Amino acid sequence: MLATKTDLLQLIKEKKWRSLKRSMKNFDALEAATLVEDTTKGTKIILFRLLSRQQAKGAFKILPHSEQEIIIEGLAENSKKLTRLLNDINPDDRTAFFEELPGNIAQRLIEKLSPEEQLITNQLLSYPKDSIGRLMTPEFVAIRDHLTVEEAFAHIRQHGKDSETLNVIYIIDTNWKLIDDITIKELILANPDDIVKNLINQRFASLNALDDQETAIPVFKNYDRVALPVLSEEGVLLGIVTFDDIMDIIEEESTEDFHKFGSIQNVSKNPLKERIFNLYKNRIVWLVLLVFMNIFSGAALENFEDVIQSFVALVFFLPLLIDSGGNAGSQSATLMIRYLALGQIQVSDWYKLIGRELLVSFMLGITMAVSIAAVASFRAPEVIVVVCIAMVLNVMLGSIIGLLLPFIFTKLKIDAATASAPLVTSLADICGVLIYFSLASSFLEF
Repeated sequence: MLATKTDLLQLIKEKKWRSLKRSMKNFDALEAATLVEDTTKGTKIILFRLLSRQQAKGAFKILPHSEQEIIIEGLAENSKKLTRLLNDINPDDRTAFFEELPGNIAQRLIEKLSPEEQLITNQLLSYPKDSIGRLMTPEFVAIRDHLTVEEAFAHIRQHGKDSETLNVIYIIDTNWKLIDDITIKELILANPDDIVKNLINQRFASLNALDDQETAIPVFKNYDRVALPVLSEEGVLLGIVTFDDIMDIIEEESTEDFHKFGSIQNVSKNPLKERIFNLYKNRIVWLVLLVFMNIFSGAALENFEDVIQSFVALVFFLPLLIDSGGNAGSQSATLMIRYLALGQIQVSDWYKLIGRELLVSFMLGITMAVSIAAVASFRAPEVIVVVCIAMVLNVMLGSIIGLLLPFIFTKLKIDAATASAPLVTSLADICGVLIYFSLASSFLEF
């Protein structure tokens, strides 16, 4: 039975270090990381120092970057422990940690690595930020195609200990160019005397080291692999990217898009530790821009002042109408951004979706018009026709705005998520006011 947090804290209080270490030896990486994260700064360091090398390596990978920095800072006094941890961490995880640090601090930590690990780290950091090269690990197993299956297994046993994964084995030529890959299952089921060359078909999926990390997401999805090889422009095998790294990228990109969709910039990973001014700065730019955009709505209302004075009941339905158009537009934009991100549609498909969106939004508008007509029949029956037509047109226009903005932004090489809900809503509001009161001026014979 694992010791509880209370038990461990009591052992720390009593300074029973040996008992504490014995109590923690059965913790797996996730349990150790959760325990470390859920304690005070001083306690974190004590607990982390008492983890085994394997526990420390696994737990460090799971911890958020802010927690990793606390651990590194706390271990600085114990140079031996710090050096061992930095050398034990997988190269891709170490690179991800270093690239978030100021350059001078990262360089000081790199100097604590062994010459071999320094070379690997500097090579990975030399790739462009957010490229697949930064994400890959050079820890994999590669074999030549002239080996027999039995010889291949001998090679795997000799060199596979430090490999990130052994699910897939890579076949290379004498120049380290990738010929193919083969699953360990295929090797196990093959005859020991079979030649590896006879087991492959030279059909494999790969990634380019210089491509953006996001491009790896659809490749993993389409090929359903636990790892993919990373090649240079010449086809040389440089490393591999594993599925767990891609999951981290998916989470980061989803979070980034979510914040952009809410018109928030440069979001802090931990708002409890971020300065108040920075939290303010990250949100104010878009809010101010949207304020000026909404001035157009006020200007439009001013032009219809006489209509409003004659039919005050129109004002009652104004929030319902413009909000409905904005909500429909936000729905449409959300769907398009998701489809574009997942590669289910391309920018060139925009015109194919216009007709479908018009039909769907017309049906939505009719349904919502019927609902608002029921309200208008009691509140202001004289404006039922205007309100119903305006509802249909606002929902249709809002939906089209929401559909087109992500395509326009993508075409301009701007992140589609920038076509955010507040932006779509503001445009729909301006158009909604103009449509509503223009119809009122015409139908009410003003």
